[in-house]
Amino acid sequence: MDLKDIALLNLRRRKAKAAFLLAGLLIGVTTVVALMSLVDTMKQDITDKLDKFGANILIVPKTENLSLTYGGLSLGGVSFEMEEIYESQLEKISTIRNAANVAALGPVALGVVEINEKKVLLSGVDFEATRILKPWWKIQGEMPEGDQVILGSEAALSLGLSEGDTLTASGRALTVTGIIAATGSQDDQIIFTPLATAQNMLGMEGRVSMAEVAALCKDCPIEEMVRQISEVVPSGKVMGIQSVVKGRMETLAHFQRLTLSVSVVVILVGSLVVLVTMMGSVRERTREIGIFRAIGFRRSHIIRIVLLEAAIVSALAGLLGYIGGIGTTAAALPFFTESADIAVRFDPILAGGAVIMSVLLGLLAGTYPALLAAKLDPNEALRAL
Repeated sequence: MDLKDIALLNLRRRKAKAAFLLAGLLIGVTTVVALMSLVDTMKQDITDKLDKFGANILIVPKTENLSLTYGGLSLGGVSFEMEEIYESQLEKISTIRNAANVAALGPVALGVVEINEKKVLLSGVDFEATRILKPWWKIQGEMPEGDQVILGSEAALSLGLSEGDTLTASGRALTVTGIIAATGSQDDQIIFTPLATAQNMLGMEGRVSMAEVAALCKDCPIEEMVRQISEVVPSGKVMGIQSVVKGRMETLAHFQRLTLSVSVVVILVGSLVVLVTMMGSVRERTREIGIFRAIGFRRSHIIRIVLLEAAIVSALAGLLGYIGGIGTTAAALPFFTESADIAVRFDPILAGGAVIMSVLLGLLAGTYPALLAAKLDPNEALRAL
């Protein structure tokens, strides 16, 4: 019979103590795994949603001017040698290395038109792309096609137009198919029409004023996407919208800090449970340990027996804790997200980490009781016989 057999026999004889030790570690590991997998799953879900919620890269014509605008207030500005962006250049974005990270590309043609003796900004856009680029739009009516337009809320009020009306811009009759509910942005003051219609009205065939890009950048730096797009659109100035990018990163950082803080607390509580349980077990086995010492067991043997018991229970707790944590996450997800297609994925790193963490936790918490057991005087056992 070796030391491992003795450790296993001790666990079998003291099932209640072993079960209590297992339960203490199991609750701790399950909680940590559940928190980490829940945050990881939610982080994935939030990242996907944030990546698809609006543009985070802008492509504008290169120019030598400094625009004198702030918060929508224009104070003037002069442009020198402004370059033009061609649709053929934008098509090359599909060939960049991280093309798969482009969720939507929305070219925009901008120009001023006169309607009812009022000058209004006309914007030609790709309405399929706007579903991703501007998901906050709430249109009262239908998306326009051909010689049709939708109006921003302020533009509709200023022009006195509503759904179904007809307006004339640049000698062209356009039908209003919808009104965009107030967004609190400059979109409220603009008239939107299909890109091809705006290009034809403004004499911009094949050219655009700017382009918006929604980039999925959880797997790549936004700076890398900007660099790659700049290479294929040399006439455009490509800019990452830092406020959007940093906002996403800060959101994810908050989740990670919360997980780390709660996990540390749970690990400390689990360590105390293991320590108290092991201390009680050692005190109950004073006679047994004394006999082992009396018949020739060394102190190192006693330490190894106690630590083996802790390691066996800890490994089992780690394995069961991972399974329990994943199950808890799957049960809790409906209360934290409304996404129907999100699922908890198997993470071999988290699974291995849970077992290793549990074993290390058990060994560290069992070290002091093991040292205490090794110092017991064998005479105590002989006196108790």
